[in-house]
Amino acid sequence: MPSSRPAHVTVVGLGADGWSGLSEPTRTRVRNAAVLVGGQRHLGLVPEVHGQTREPWPSPLRDGLVELMERHAGVQLVVLASGDPMVSGIGSTLAEVFGADFSEVVPAISSVSLARARMRWSADSTEVVSLVGRDPDAVLRHLAPAHRLLVLSSDEGTPAVVAALLVARGYGDSQMTVLGDLGSADETRVEATAATWRAAASRLNVIALDLRGPVIGSWATGLRDEDFEHDGQLTKRDLRASALARLAPQPGQLLWDIGAGAGSVGIEWMRAHPTCRTVAIEADPVRAARISRNAASLGVPALRVVHARAPESFDGLPAPDAVFVGGGATRPGVVTGSLTRLAPGGRLVVHGVTFETETLLARMYAEHGGELTRIAVEHAAPIGAFTGWTPARAVTQWAVTA
Repeated sequence: MPSSRPAHVTVVGLGADGWSGLSEPTRTRVRNAAVLVGGQRHLGLVPEVHGQTREPWPSPLRDGLVELMERHAGVQLVVLASGDPMVSGIGSTLAEVFGADFSEVVPAISSVSLARARMRWSADSTEVVSLVGRDPDAVLRHLAPAHRLLVLSSDEGTPAVVAALLVARGYGDSQMTVLGDLGSADETRVEATAATWRAAASRLNVIALDLRGPVIGSWATGLRDEDFEHDGQLTKRDLRASALARLAPQPGQLLWDIGAGAGSVGIEWMRAHPTCRTVAIEADPVRAARISRNAASLGVPALRVVHARAPESFDGLPAPDAVFVGGGATRPGVVTGSLTRLAPGGRLVVHGVTFETETLLARMYAEHGGELTRIAVEHAAPIGAFTGWTPARAVTQWAVTA
C-alpha cells in the first residue's frame, strides 16, 4: 500500500442515463471533488467544473493507480464507474489494491440487475460471467444444458465471438438475448440463437444466454482423458480425480502444477471455482504451448504457464496454497522446495511410478507423515474375441498437509 493517498475517495456509479440519473447529493460530491477520475466516456457525462482536475485511467491500471493516488495525496477525489462499481468494476480493484476501508461506494443499478429484470430471471437461477478485459474462452467453463448465463461484454464484438464459441461446442441452439444500453432511453434488445446470430450490437451490452447443448464436461474432477490434447504425458482421469480430492481446491487459492505435461490437474483446479488460480511449470516448450491450448479449450484461459524447470523456477512465483508434482519429483529440491513454500494448511500431492520416486516418497512419508497410497487402475479391453482387464502402470501417491 502506498505511503500517502487521497484524504477520501468516493466511487460513484453511473447508469446509462449518466448525470441525470444521479441524486442531488451525489452530484454535489462530484462537483466538489478536487480530482475526478474515470474513463473518457464517463468523464464526458459529467458537466465541466472550473478548477477541477480530471484524470483518465492510467495504463497499466493497477500499477498506475498507486502512482495516481500518491500524486493526489490529501485531496478529495471522486472516481466514476459504470453501474455498480463492485460488480466486475473499479470499486473491486480499488479495494484489492488499497484495502476495503479506502473508499466509499455510491452504486447505481448494475447492468446485471437490469438484465435480470428485463429477462425476468431470478438471481439464484443465473450465473454471471464477466468478459470485460478477459479472454472470451472463459465462457466455455460454464457450458451446461439448460444453464442460464449473463455475460458482461467487453465491447460490441463480444456477442459474435460468444456465438461462435457456442456453435463450435455444439451449443448453437442456445438462445441469445443481447441487451444494449440498459437503463437508457436508447435501450435495445436483440434475440437470436447462437447459430443464427448476425446482428450488430451496442458497445455497452449484456448477453443473456439460455444454454441448449450436450453435456461436454463435468463440474466435478475427472474430465475424460480425451478432453485434453496430449502426447501421453497426462495425469489420467482416475489418478487426477484422486489427486484433486487431496489438493482440495478452494476459492481464490493458487496451485503450482509442477511437471504439468498436458496441464490437466491445473486446469481442473481452476474449473473448480472461477477464482481458483494455477501456475503450470513445464520445461518442454511443445508441452508448455499445449497446456495453454488445453486451458483455453476447457474455459480457463487465465491459467499461467511458466516454461522452465523446477525447482529453479520457484523463485519469483507467488506462494502456493497447494502443489501437485506430476513429474520430476526426483530432481533435487523439487519436493522439499515445494513443501517449504507452502503456508500452514497448504496441500502437497506427489505422484511417482519409478522405484526411485517411490523410495523418495516413502522417505518423505516417514519424515513428514501424511497419506501414502499405491493406486492401480484396470480397464476392460478386448482380448481376441473376449474382454479382459488391462492394467495401467501403478502410481504411488503421497499427500500431505503443511
